[in-house]
Amino acid sequence: MARLGKVQLTIEKESDSKSVDATSYPVEKGVAMTDHVEKKPGELSLSGYIIGPNYQADKEYLQKEMDKGTMFTYVGRNVAKNVIITSIDGDVDANIANGTAISIKLQEIRIANTPWVKVQNSGKQKPVTTKPATTPVYHLVKKNDTYWDMWKKYGTSIPQLRAWNGYRDRYIPIGVRLRVK
Repeated sequence: MARLGKVQLTIEKESDSKSVDATSYPVEKGVAMTDHVEKKPGELSLSGYIIGPNYQADKEYLQKEMDKGTMFTYVGRNVAKNVIITSIDGDVDANIANGTAISIKLQEIRIANTPWVKVQNSGKQKPVTTKPATTPVYHLVKKNDTYWDMWKKYGTSIPQLRAWNGYRDRYIPIGVRLRVK
């Protein structure tokens, strides 16, 4: 038994497929191949049966969700998350009294980690504000203090701390005042 969305399926065969598109153009020696290979989404083909008194309603439900592009999780011998149905084929047979044979193709949908967000523009220009000049903040160096510690404590980047203070990383004298903001 397998499940696709809310539909119970009797699956006889699952076939999965993974592939990439590779460039057909020459690649310079020493260039990483990852720049010339594009991963294609995984595909899963199912063949089996929808059996039960509501098999027609279940098939119609899957067809409607396919048209909408609804994402499912398929659980059978394989588990496939974030998949959509790309095709459904069915056969009604005299040997199947209360159901239909079915072939379904699923395609993996890769979800972006950082979704794009549209910024609304009101059309009005905002006045340019300059940052008020801040008074410098200093830190009195103690034994074992490093630029790393100052960065963690005050949030000022290490290159900026080096530029302001002029000391090499391992030779910050004890007792001097370091500018940290």
